Amino acid sequence: MISPLESRILDMNCEALGITIDTLMESAGAALADVVTKEYSGKKILIAVGAGNNGGDGMACAKHLGKKATVALIYPPDMIKREQARRQFENLERKHVMFSDVSLDQYELIVDCGLGVGARPPLDPAMREYVKRLRSFKGKIISADVPTGLGMKDAVVPHITVTFHAEKEGMNKDNSGKIIVADIGIPNEAIHAVGPGNMLIYPVPREDSHKGENGRLLIIGGGPYFGAPAMAAMAALRVGADIVRIATPKRCFVPISSITPLFIMHQMSDEIIEEKDVKGLLEITKNVDAVLIGPGLGTDEETMTAVREFALRCDKPLIVDADGITATASMAVFPDDVLITPHKGEFERFSGFALASCDLMSISKKRNVAILLKGVTDVIVHNDRKKINNTGTAAMTHGGTGDVLSGIVAGLVSKGMNMFDAACLGAYINGSAGEMAFDEKSYGLVATDVIETIPKILKRDLK
Repeated sequence: MISPLESRILDMNCEALGITIDTLMESAGAALADVVTKEYSGKKILIAVGAGNNGGDGMACAKHLGKKATVALIYPPDMIKREQARRQFENLERKHVMFSDVSLDQYELIVDCGLGVGARPPLDPAMREYVKRLRSFKGKIISADVPTGLGMKDAVVPHITVTFHAEKEGMNKDNSGKIIVADIGIPNEAIHAVGPGNMLIYPVPREDSHKGENGRLLIIGGGPYFGAPAMAAMAALRVGADIVRIATPKRCFVPISSITPLFIMHQMSDEIIEEKDVKGLLEITKNVDAVLIGPGLGTDEETMTAVREFALRCDKPLIVDADGITATASMAVFPDDVLITPHKGEFERFSGFALASCDLMSISKKRNVAILLKGVTDVIVHNDRKKINNTGTAAMTHGGTGDVLSGIVAGLVSKGMNMFDAACLGAYINGSAGEMAFDEKSYGLVATDVIETIPKILKRDLK
């Protein structure tokens, strides 16, 4: 089953692949007409249509049924605002009627195209009256995609629901009748790959939100290297996290602090992160929503021990990257809410298997960890869920681009997203920012170019 949000994501990803909503609507109408013809041939048919795209599906169905069916509008024509539904209305080949003027006793079958997925209660007066009349109708009812009012106190209860692509959340035999799933031509890439539609799950701040309510992140990194945690932190800010703290050893404190005043800095006691720092790090986590550990840490055994202890004791969502993945490779099972972001070599060290002979889902389940495997095609898995990301460019091999990705994902997690969705959306944003930066910088792009392009992707794709 898929949710209303997942349906909207599919529609947007189809459009990005060149398959328009008009095309999907035509396919939905044809599939609906096919079921009507097969199940109730010879019946006198009324197609009741709302003002949205569910109504557009019904009007597309009417073209295939021709003179066998009458189209009844639940709302006046000037209330049909959706472009695609409007085009279907303008292309109707026969005169419509108003549903309020129709005597239902004249018909043997009503095709319910009132409201689709995502409808919210309460129903307006016109739709309430429509549902009331259909609930007392003595003939047969077929609903398009979902019964009108599904999940609400008063809803249409059809004999058949022709649902498009996949069953929708909340549907069952009692509220939807016989459920027929119709293929309307949604391509595999729209289903299995992330795309601009996934921006619908980006946690847009409330108008009345305050500082700190849209993501507080702690990054634990630095030691041999100071650039990695700094780039991850800036990427997290650019993706919309409110506050980013960096806990780093002495040698990195001043270099990172001098980059920007935007970070809240925490200096550790020595030149590397050590086991004695774990207690203090855990104390800092009380004031954050998520933690990223690993960028620039190095592989000193003291640091590796500290990372493992911290990972076991941290009670906040934890993203593990870079040297943090090496440190935690020996952990048989992780606490809940952990994501690792390895490239091929890091994953093989983590799993103990060659990537070519390894099942990522099995590793995810066995180790209780979400995985974002970076590559030409990114692969994101968590238990039984899997997506791929095809955005990006060959120019993104410059040092630091992995830190940017982990910062984006960690920033999204701090804003309240779950690990899988944040990894999917983060991979898409990172790759898309790289593509846009490449248009300007070509093969000279560097990781900081990707960071500076993140807000442009948010502006372009957030609807």
